[in-house]
Amino acid sequence: MTTSPWLAHAAVLLFYLSRASCLDTFVAAVYEHAVILPSITLTPVSHEDALALMNRNLDLLEGAITSAAEQGARIIVTPEDALYGWNFNRESIYPYLEDIPHPQVNWIPCDNPNRFGHTPVQERLSCLAKDNSIYVVANMGDKKPCNASDPQCPHDGRYQYNTDVAFDSQGKLVARYHKQNLFMGEEQFDAPKEPEVVTFNTTFGSFGIFTCFDILFHDPAVTLVKDFHVDTILFPTAWMNVLPHLSAVEFHSAWAMGMRVNFLASNIHYPSKKMTGSGIYAPNSPRAFHYDMKTQQGKLLLSQLDSHPSHSVVVNWTSYASSIESLSTGNQEFKGIAFFDEFTFVELTGVAGNYTVCQKDLFCHLSYKMSEKRSDEVYALGAFDGLHTVEGRYYLQICTLLKCKMTGLNTCGDSVETASTRFEMFSLSGTFRTQYVFPEVLLSETKLAPGEFQVSTDGRLFSLKPTSGPVLTVTLFGRLYEKDWVSNASSGLTAQARRIVLIVIAPIVYSLSW
Repeated sequence: MTTSPWLAHAAVLLFYLSRASCLDTFVAAVYEHAVILPSITLTPVSHEDALALMNRNLDLLEGAITSAAEQGARIIVTPEDALYGWNFNRESIYPYLEDIPHPQVNWIPCDNPNRFGHTPVQERLSCLAKDNSIYVVANMGDKKPCNASDPQCPHDGRYQYNTDVAFDSQGKLVARYHKQNLFMGEEQFDAPKEPEVVTFNTTFGSFGIFTCFDILFHDPAVTLVKDFHVDTILFPTAWMNVLPHLSAVEFHSAWAMGMRVNFLASNIHYPSKKMTGSGIYAPNSPRAFHYDMKTQQGKLLLSQLDSHPSHSVVVNWTSYASSIESLSTGNQEFKGIAFFDEFTFVELTGVAGNYTVCQKDLFCHLSYKMSEKRSDEVYALGAFDGLHTVEGRYYLQICTLLKCKMTGLNTCGDSVETASTRFEMFSLSGTFRTQYVFPEVLLSETKLAPGEFQVSTDGRLFSLKPTSGPVLTVTLFGRLYEKDWVSNASSGLTAQARRIVLIVIAPIVYSLSW
């Protein structure tokens, strides 16, 4: 995507002018919603039946929005797919869609609901924002007609978009974003022809918005922060947790830290599909987060954030790792699979030590000390430098300290949720060839470790104190966006992994959209 220099400069100018009369802090809210699903999703229902289901979900969202406003929240984010769920085809999603105009039309649906046709969902969201004097961010479906003069027009004569909308505290539509990076299986929706960069300004900061799977790609996610300098990202998502590196609270908090931006993540609550994990994340630490695989209840989170977090910290992610000698201990390297990517690992055999492991151009260095070396747990240091190609195509460089699922080394990289080993200290670094590195620390039972670690300007992820719980993983997750589509980039997917992709992934795509 090419962003107009004039547009970017204008956005930055408005961004700085808006600070003259703004609040230093604000209260944000996110709601993890236990969605009510339709009984039939592949056969079209009537518009009346579709609206009835969406109103049942809106009833639950209304309770969260009202409660958030009563507790002083200025803005609330609700999840992707919150109104109707997933598992649709193009025909069966259609009764749930509305025509969503561009915010330039200056429209308050609550005051003028029929201006753009029949728009009951937009009317209700607008009224919820207006009646509670709160910004409301929601996800819904948009429809746009097209004809044969457009060579990309779908066969049914319309575009259908997975869409985020935002209404201000007066009920006015201020943002509309069409999801760019559709997750495999989202065949009911179209991607826009060009990535959309959507921002809006408030008295408590500037905001950008994108959806779920978008977070793994450059556009529009990185562009919003790097070129448009937004303060806070709004992130509706229907995210299925994938350990060891892509659990929702783990990766979303890491993205906030790596990009130096506030991040409001609102996830669907559907534990049977491993969908849980919402949070309010500041650049330096999580402020509130929720992960619940045990109940079927939704959850409202609130926390105070700085309106304008500092973007001034610059990290040279290869500085430290490039300046030291390899910390080789002579341990034999071995291969292991983490989410279909083949890592190079070395086992941590002692209660403390210094290790180096490398793959291609990536050298990963680790210094650590465990509280004790247990005989029933194995940890390893791993490196991956390659192209991930399963549910998407994205180039990764990853340095990771992780717990193996069992004591056999062939389980290193497998998904594991509990551990018993605490670490007195750790320091992890790598020779990354990217400035986009996201630091993750995940403890047993998928808990974060706020205030227990930090990143130095020379690229080290290190502990500030002994960990408060047993460690699942300490990871530096790097993205080389420019190599996503390089023809000679080698895939990290092994032949063995390719054979089992359909077995593991196929049931997921049918029942999940990222």
